[in-house]
Amino acid sequence: MSILQLKDNCKINIDEHSLVEGVICFDRNNATIAIGKRVFMNGSLIAAQNIEIGDDVLISWGVTVVDHNSHAISFSERSQDVVNWRLGKKDWANVKIAPIKISNKVWIGFNSIILKGVNIGEGAIVGAGSVVTKDVPAWTIVAGNPARVIREIPEDER
Repeated sequence: MSILQLKDNCKINIDEHSLVEGVICFDRNNATIAIGKRVFMNGSLIAAQNIEIGDDVLISWGVTVVDHNSHAISFSERSQDVVNWRLGKKDWANVKIAPIKISNKVWIGFNSIILKGVNIGEGAIVGAGSVVTKDVPAWTIVAGNPARVIREIPEDER
């Protein structure tokens, strides 16, 4: 695991029997990341507020989970973002930020992207290469860009 950026008062908790590889980036002070038990992850977590990952979750290679838009829409506001971010002076006032929750027993396929404000319900599966922009119901399979429900997972497969 590589931690690229660690701001003030940021916290990461990795519970027992988890294997976490990839990149962790805290983009703003007081950001938190919580990773549950028996999680396998090989992707990127980029937090400005909060990313929560439940127990028994599989996050495949190349997955990116990011709880913010990174930049404001207005060019005049984002034109100096990189310089200001490196100096610790980035203005987050006009950047949309919302926490992400990945519930227990979720499987996220490789090269998927999970965007700000998303809640992925228990047992859901995200197909490879998907871009998840909205909540995913429990025990469903979603795929695509943007991700949409493909089918529900039957009781006998849960």
